[in-house]
Amino acid sequence: MYQLRRRQFLAFLGTMLAAPADALAQSVGKVWRVGFLGIASASGYVRELDWIRGGLRELGYVEGRNIVIEYRWAEGNPERLQQHAAEFAALKVDAILTHATAGALAAVRATKTIPVVAADGSDPVAAGLVTSLARPGGNVTGSFSFTLEEVGKRLQLLKETVPGIKTLAFLASPFDPSLPRKREALLEAAVSLKVEVTEYAMRGAEDLPEAFNAMGKERCDALLVNNEPLLNSHIGAIASLAAVKRLPSVGYASFADAGGLLAYGANRAALYGRVGYFVDRIFKGAKPGDIPFERAAKFDTIINLKTAKALGITIPPTVRLRADRMIE
Repeated sequence: MYQLRRRQFLAFLGTMLAAPADALAQSVGKVWRVGFLGIASASGYVRELDWIRGGLRELGYVEGRNIVIEYRWAEGNPERLQQHAAEFAALKVDAILTHATAGALAAVRATKTIPVVAADGSDPVAAGLVTSLARPGGNVTGSFSFTLEEVGKRLQLLKETVPGIKTLAFLASPFDPSLPRKREALLEAAVSLKVEVTEYAMRGAEDLPEAFNAMGKERCDALLVNNEPLLNSHIGAIASLAAVKRLPSVGYASFADAGGLLAYGANRAALYGRVGYFVDRIFKGAKPGDIPFERAAKFDTIINLKTAKALGITIPPTVRLRADRMIE
């Protein structure tokens, strides 16, 4: 009798594992199905996905129990990004989660009815995504971190740390829909700080060695890395090449953790963890267009003292005092 019951239990467990959505629906009620639309690569966004899952879990949504997340990654390819967005629309998922302006634009082009929650993009009004932060309208809401003044603040931080900078390499991806406005803001800041800027394009990781060799030949004094998902997903390789070329560098918040000298930007853990709030409100009946877009509330200045030591750079006291975190 014991063996029979044990076999019956194992058979039941096997059925649950083989058909998770159906089994979960019967055991815990509604199982939400969402799609995550990734712009770059999964390997470059491990922490961000953990923060999203953590934010969902705090509100009772546990992946594999009452929420199923399907992932698609465009690997920096705009056409593939749009194809994945269309695929989620055809699947009629309960919501599409994405990040950065490019992901949000692709999602709303693919569907006007499925709720879209975006994290970590640029100003959605300036990007033409919505007409108002307070009342977005349409089917998209979420948070944004980037404003144009960030570009100037990064360059100012770099210049204050290494005052002798005269020529700056700007590494950017042409796939970034906000690049023209970021470029304009950087050039404006560069004029006031008397720095000459040369832009280098990255369409994939294979472009990095050539770009850094060109920076060396053109005797660039320092590097500023654009905040964009494709670059963010290869931030470790970028920081390593900057160290090899002995380039003082600055980038988005995660850049210093990857080995870059300096970083300034929104607190990414808070940004991505906030996705759960928007998802919860939508699943409880709120319309995305009625949920205000939120701007990141916390911005961090981070210094990598190990990189500074390796480059022979002494961090000025004024910069140290502004640091939210120093990596030793």
